[in-house]
Amino acid sequence: MKAFSTLPTLKQLAGTLPARKSLGQHFLLDETITHRIARTAGDLTGYNVIEIGPGPGGLTRALLEAGAKALFVIEKDARCIDIMRQLQSAAGDRLHIIEGDALEIDVIEAVPAPRKIVANLPYNAGTAMLLLWLDDIYKHGPSAFASLTLMFQKEVAGRIAAGHGNKDYGRLSVISQWLCDCRYEFELPPEAFTPPPKVSSAVITLTPREKPLFAVEKPVLETVLAKAFGQRRKMLRQALRGLQIPAEILLEKAGIEGSLRAEQLDVMALGRLAQTYGKLLGR
Repeated sequence: MKAFSTLPTLKQLAGTLPARKSLGQHFLLDETITHRIARTAGDLTGYNVIEIGPGPGGLTRALLEAGAKALFVIEKDARCIDIMRQLQSAAGDRLHIIEGDALEIDVIEAVPAPRKIVANLPYNAGTAMLLLWLDDIYKHGPSAFASLTLMFQKEVAGRIAAGHGNKDYGRLSVISQWLCDCRYEFELPPEAFTPPPKVSSAVITLTPREKPLFAVEKPVLETVLAKAFGQRRKMLRQALRGLQIPAEILLEKAGIEGSLRAEQLDVMALGRLAQTYGKLLGR
């Protein structure tokens, strides 16, 4: 975008903006990568795009250049807000700045639909943010977000997309895949960031399903998953003890062998277990 040519370069801005470890900041300055992330999010025209923690604005610029109808950046670092205001002067009324902690902001209320989230999430809060947005999807269905294209620590991205039998498969995998189609996009080495983190990163896209894979109350599913994966090396007949329904009865009614471990059950089988538990509780 020609309007950005009058602004300081990303490297110049980063040179005046030491990353703060307390905020989990690792800035992405490579324009090839920021534009790749924007392309991965698909067609942005007609969408209100949400970015978390824009930092010096590398991804912000790419999203604006990709044609987002409007871009809402959520930032709590005053230094970065000042940079966003400079960018706003060039981008005009397409760029909106929301000051505050993304964990405390209801994006459904703050940003009009249709929405897409595209963000390089801070390592120290990325999972917590995703859980908030998954709750939005549970409550509002696909009207909450058209898609979420998110960068996490590679380990977290692997957990979201993992299938049963994989060591990374767990509660986050099941909840995410119950509500969304989850696609592992690509990985980034530490050197892509300033400063380089100690771990690799990965981009993943979550597309909310028209309806969840199976019908069950989310609190019921979460209760069963917490027990099933809480002691993941134990067989289900042991791991599920302590629920309101005896493990042996629950497993028999669900048609699941008690000698299996949670990680051996696919999402649908764990859903059947949760549905059975809900029915036996009268929920």
